[in-house]
Amino acid sequence: MTTLLITGGAGFIGSHVARKMVLGHPEIHVLNLDSLTYAGNLENLTDIENRSNYQFIKGDIVDEAFMEKFFATYPIDGVIHLAAESHVDRSIANPMAFINTNIVGTVNLLNACRNSWKEMKGKLFYHISTDEVYGSLGSEGLFTEETAYDPRSPYSASKASSDHLVRAYHHTYGIPVVLSNCSNNYGPNQFPEKLIPLAINNILHMKSIPIYGKGENVRDWLYVEDHAEAIEQIFQNGINGRTYNIGGLNEWQNIELIRLLCRIMDEKLERTSGTSEGLITFVKDRAGHDLRYAIDSSRIEDELGWKPSLTFEQGLTRTVEWYLENQEWMRRITSGAYQSYYNNQYGDR
Repeated sequence: MTTLLITGGAGFIGSHVARKMVLGHPEIHVLNLDSLTYAGNLENLTDIENRSNYQFIKGDIVDEAFMEKFFATYPIDGVIHLAAESHVDRSIANPMAFINTNIVGTVNLLNACRNSWKEMKGKLFYHISTDEVYGSLGSEGLFTEETAYDPRSPYSASKASSDHLVRAYHHTYGIPVVLSNCSNNYGPNQFPEKLIPLAINNILHMKSIPIYGKGENVRDWLYVEDHAEAIEQIFQNGINGRTYNIGGLNEWQNIELIRLLCRIMDEKLERTSGTSEGLITFVKDRAGHDLRYAIDSSRIEDELGWKPSLTFEQGLTRTVEWYLENQEWMRRITSGAYQSYYNNQYGDR
């Protein structure tokens, strides 16, 4: 494989994957395709932007004609598909954006691969998805790769649809594919609409920390660099047609997570213990809020030898330290200033 396309490579997870592939595989030319919506930020990739095996192209996977031309222009051997709308609250407010990007965009990519790859040997389409496609767990049990799909939000339904389409193209057209479904990611460069960076930013500015309901919802947390390592392993060694669940083995109630984060922030900011916890505010629960997600990662551990490298406490401390050291990045992100710059540079498609 000589040319790899990463979609959504300027986003949170995508930027970590792009960096790992560019730095770890100088023999592969990495194309980063991103439409630079609010969550895509090329500042995440300044350390690799001048590498000889890296190239950024601004474009939208929803644009079918653009995708066909793109595949006709570049000799793409593999795809790591990360481009997606991913915030549940936004999907409740505007489901069509999720239908377009997550379903139509994925089909456009699959069709471009199908039309371009006359010979399937040496090709691979890797689709990254979420544990939310499985629905909600009770107090016991774990999601496995055989768990039946039961999506509860427009976001998870759109990702479930794209998962099914990838498998359908594999079985119908013979496209080589692998899929993975991951738990909640956290770490450096995450857009501050998600729980952890939102709370960090609010604590910094002594603003309230909103918690849905009573904060009893449980999530499994995966450090983003561990996720990027898992993606690299699956891309290189995953079995054709196989699905792998990737979890952090870190189940936390939202309220307990935020209390831990508050303690770390108070220590790092040298504030009186309990200062940040006083900012917690309980708000009306989200519609259809799944109670608990938890992933069984034994397949990827047994077959590919991957497992998380950090405990949640270690990963959360690293995350806090990164945000405290990069407050100017956060300021630009929350102000939207970076978007104006990159739209001027690459055109506002």
